[in-house]
Amino acid sequence: MLEKQIHLVIVTGMSGAGKTVAIQSFEDLGYFTIDNIPPTLVPKFLKLLETAKDIDKLALVVDMRSRSFFAEIQNVLDQVENNEEIDFKILFLDAADKELVARYKETRRSHPLAADGRILDGIKLERELLAPLKNLSQNVVDTTELTPRELRKTISDQFSDQHDQQSFRIEVMSFGFKYGLPLDADLVFDVRFLPNPYYQVELRNQTGLDQPVFDYVMNHPESEEFYQHLLGLIEPILPGYQKEGKSVLTIAVGCTGGQHRSVAFAKRLSDDLSKNWLVNNSHRDKDRRKETVNRS
Repeated sequence: MLEKQIHLVIVTGMSGAGKTVAIQSFEDLGYFTIDNIPPTLVPKFLKLLETAKDIDKLALVVDMRSRSFFAEIQNVLDQVENNEEIDFKILFLDAADKELVARYKETRRSHPLAADGRILDGIKLERELLAPLKNLSQNVVDTTELTPRELRKTISDQFSDQHDQQSFRIEVMSFGFKYGLPLDADLVFDVRFLPNPYYQVELRNQTGLDQPVFDYVMNHPESEEFYQHLLGLIEPILPGYQKEGKSVLTIAVGCTGGQHRSVAFAKRLSDDLSKNWLVNNSHRDKDRRKETVNRS
């Protein structure tokens, strides 16, 4: 018996209807996810969760790629539904035949039931076989007219709780241009034009997290002016990124070495944004120079 309640969503439906986008959406909502799990493994996996105290939300894709799908799925659903420790739902994704054919042609993949026949033949057979499962589903979503962003929003609206509404988060990072641009940055800002604490001997070996360096950077009029413009630019656009369905927005602030100016700006920006948003703060190159000196 499980000592906690598991929220389980089985994601299934027509091949090509958007299950990949769906499982990614559940992952963004904090679900532990598995794609293409054989039906017979579902009860065994739930049994393993008895020792995984940090997992209480699970989303599994079970579909036609599993050869044993139809022989086993009903038995598995009966077992799960009769378990009082599991809050169980089926999400069935569907789409019109014409749209599914178009998607398969676009990706140039073959339908799992088409064999050597036409894609449409495989779609019709799959629809017939899945009809009983669709009737059992508590959540049926037609993705014919939905963009991936709209599908993610639909899933979020149906399956997220109040805590999950914070799934959009902001990563504010500092970096040094001399070590290269961050590959995952969405927005990059350059503060190399500001006075550099590196040339102050007493500040050289400190970082922007140290108060003397922070004060030195921020007390210059041009620094304050730029920061206010920066904050005024970023704050109004954040709701748009969230509405677009983006789960993580990475804002990178760079200076020459990533030790002084960028660190101070990234810290101040993250402190201000965290008043209204979920924000993580990191400093990629803050200790890079120190590490280099130690190795030499």
